[in-house]
Amino acid sequence: MPKSIGKIILPTLDFLALNVAFFCWAWLRSELGFFAETNLGILLLLSTMVNAIWLLFFTFLGLYGPSYAKSRVDELISVFKIVSSGVIIIFLLTFESESDLASPPKMSRMFMVNYWMLLLFFVTLSHITYRTLQKAILSRGIGHRRTLIVGWGKRSWQLADQIHKFPALGYNIIGFISENKHANNKDKTYQGIPLLGTVDTIDSTIRESKVQEVILALKGNAREKVMEVMDLCNGYPVNFKIVPDLYDIVVGQTRTNQIYGFPLIAIQATVMTPWEQRIKRLLDLLLSSFIIIAFMPLWVLVGLAIKINSNGPVFYKQERVGKDGRDFIIYKFRSMVQYAESKNGPQWAQKSDPRITSIGKWLRKLRIDEVPQFINVLKGEMSFIGPRPERRFFVEKFQKEIPFYTRRLRVRPGITGWAQIKCGYDESFENVKTKLQYDLFYLENMSLRMDLKVFVNTIYVVLLGKGQ
Repeated sequence: MPKSIGKIILPTLDFLALNVAFFCWAWLRSELGFFAETNLGILLLLSTMVNAIWLLFFTFLGLYGPSYAKSRVDELISVFKIVSSGVIIIFLLTFESESDLASPPKMSRMFMVNYWMLLLFFVTLSHITYRTLQKAILSRGIGHRRTLIVGWGKRSWQLADQIHKFPALGYNIIGFISENKHANNKDKTYQGIPLLGTVDTIDSTIRESKVQEVILALKGNAREKVMEVMDLCNGYPVNFKIVPDLYDIVVGQTRTNQIYGFPLIAIQATVMTPWEQRIKRLLDLLLSSFIIIAFMPLWVLVGLAIKINSNGPVFYKQERVGKDGRDFIIYKFRSMVQYAESKNGPQWAQKSDPRITSIGKWLRKLRIDEVPQFINVLKGEMSFIGPRPERRFFVEKFQKEIPFYTRRLRVRPGITGWAQIKCGYDESFENVKTKLQYDLFYLENMSLRMDLKVFVNTIYVVLLGKGQ
C-alpha cells in the first residue's frame, strides 16, 4: 500500500486496540469493585490521554518504522518488547515504596498484569491484522518496490526466481546489473527481465529507473565489488540487501530480514536506533524553535549591523546538497561582500579572506552567521548535528576523487558536527579528505551520546571564538 496510507492505518488500528484494552481493563476492575469511575465522558478523556502517550512511545521505539517484508513473528517480538517495557515504566512511576514494600502486593496493583495482557492481546491483533492486509495487497502486485539485482549469472537468476515465488516480499525486479564492467548488455534478458548495465554505471541506472532497492547477488570472486557498488550508490535513497554468505564483509552494519524462510541481510545506513533518531529530530525542533524565538531581538540587531556595514541583503542563500543527494537552499547571515563569487566562481573561504566584511569576521568567529540555518532544521532539510552540507559543484568533484565521500549524504547535514569542531572550515582538498575521516567516524558511531559530545564541544568553540 502507499507509504503515506500505511503510516496512518497502523497507528489508527493501534489507537483503537489501545482503547479497547483500556475499556476492557476498566470494566474488569469495576466488576470486581476496584474502579470507582463510571462516567463515560471522563473515561473517554482519560483513555485518549493515556493512549496518545502510548502512540508516542510506540513511535519513538520504532514500531512504525520501515516494514516491507516483515514477518509476523518479528512483529510479535517487537510488540511484546515495547508493550512490556511501557507497562514496566508505568509500574515504576506509580510505585509507592512505603505501602508496596511494607505489605504483600495489593489486588489493585496486581491488575497491572491484567492491563499488560490485554494490551498485548489487542495490540498484537492490530499488528497481525495490518501485516495480513499488507501481505495480501503485496501478493497482488500492489505497492512493490522497484528493485535491481547486482549480478548476472546463475546465482542472480536463482535469486530472481525465488523472489518471484513470494510476491509478498514486495520486490519488483526491473533489471540486472552485471559485475563485469566490460560485459555486453545489449538485448540480454532473463525471464523477460533485462540486463540494464554494469556496476560502473549503476548510479545513472538508479537515477533513471527510480530504483528503491538494490540486492547484491555476487559470486565469490566478485565480492570485492560490494564496497565499490555501495560507494557508487551512496547519495541515492535506496536500500541495500545482500545474500547471507557475504555477511562477513559488512559485519556490524547488518540486520537479518526473513520471510517465508527467505533470508536477506539489510545493510544499514546508520547505527542510530529508530527511537534515537526520533529523539534527535525532536531535540532539533525544540532547540531550533528556542534559538530563533528567544533571541529574536538579537537577530534583528545583527541584521541591522549587516545592512549598515555593507551593501546587499541580510541573508545569504545558496543551494546545497542534502540527505540522499537532494538539493535545498541554505540560509546564513551574509558575512561576505555582495557577489563575492561573481569573478572567480565557487571557492573556499580562506583565513584573512578579503571578501569577508568587518561585521562578517565577528559573525564567523562567534558562529552567528550559521543561526538562520535553524530554519533549515525546522524544515527537515538539516539537523543541528551532522556532516556539513556542500555545494553540488564540490560534491561532484569530491565523489570522483575521494572514496566513500557520498556516504555523508545518507544522513541529514548539520549546522555543526564532529568534523566541523575538529577541522573548522574547508580550505583545501587535503583538508576535505581529513574532514571526511571525521565524518565517517561520526556516521559509524552515531548516537545521542555522540551528539551530546559534539554539542558540548560546539559550545566550547563558540565561547572561545574559534570560528573562522
